[in-house]
Amino acid sequence: MNIIKILSLVFIVSFIEVRDFSPSTSVAEKVIFQSVDNGKTWKDISKGLPENKNNYNLFSFEKGLYMHAGNEMFHRESNVSTPNWSKAYSINDLGNVAVCKTGLYAIKYYGKISKKHTSNNSWAPAYPTFHEKNLRTVFETSSGAIVIGSDHGLFKSTNDGKTWKEVLEKGWVIKIVESNGVLIATSQNGVIRSSDDGENWNVVVSEGGVGIDVASIKGGFAAITYNTSSKTRRVRTSYDAGKTWQTIDAGLPPHDLISNILQVDNYLFCGHPKGIFRSSDKGKNWELMKPAIGDKVFNLNALGNVIYAIPRAGGC
Repeated sequence: MNIIKILSLVFIVSFIEVRDFSPSTSVAEKVIFQSVDNGKTWKDISKGLPENKNNYNLFSFEKGLYMHAGNEMFHRESNVSTPNWSKAYSINDLGNVAVCKTGLYAIKYYGKISKKHTSNNSWAPAYPTFHEKNLRTVFETSSGAIVIGSDHGLFKSTNDGKTWKEVLEKGWVIKIVESNGVLIATSQNGVIRSSDDGENWNVVVSEGGVGIDVASIKGGFAAITYNTSSKTRRVRTSYDAGKTWQTIDAGLPPHDLISNILQVDNYLFCGHPKGIFRSSDKGKNWELMKPAIGDKVFNLNALGNVIYAIPRAGGC
């Protein structure tokens, strides 16, 4: 064998070794971003998360950050600037996670609810007397009542889940927030409101569409709805305990995939298909703070004064 053939074989073997090695050292990128300066700058904090997951959801529990996608949860400390994510739990058929005053709930869409025991990181069934299916969320009101949202309405218990009452018939309810004794929720009929601890509900924003997102803000609430006439999502605020609502999206590009809205300090932030927008004047004017990544829409979360942005396909 001549020297040229020997060198060629060495090159081929070296090339194969490089290609085989690189995937095992790959690092997740652009899964989640963090801003600690009201959206001026953003840092990629994805290290430690798997790359092949879709539609991550973020929540905070016991001073830690958690991400879940599929059946897995990942954890990192929220008060450290540069830690990695590590796998925390694995729960089969996990549909959603709800953080409530008394603990953390894992919700399975087909009808089972588990609650986390902080002493040993184990999970145990919760509310065995609740037999509805197609579950979306668990919410605890300030009075201690438990409200469960499903694809078939809302159910309430005032005795820690021993008995249940249907307080809203028909249609899904996904997200619930509370401020000063008033509950606001997204529903199949639009944005709905209760002023009596979830006993009765009224539609306050409809337009024949659905509720996409709701949030508590300073002095009131914010919401995103789907407008069936314009085929776009509208952004609104209410400063009279959710009774009346005003649109604040004149400065945003119209789109049918606006994902969510929240407030940090005196700024409103909106996750939009064009990127992350910020308003310093209650929505009269909007400024693009971070452009979108490809065709994904940022889903925003705020923990204290820190903002987290997760690019997801299709908005919310």
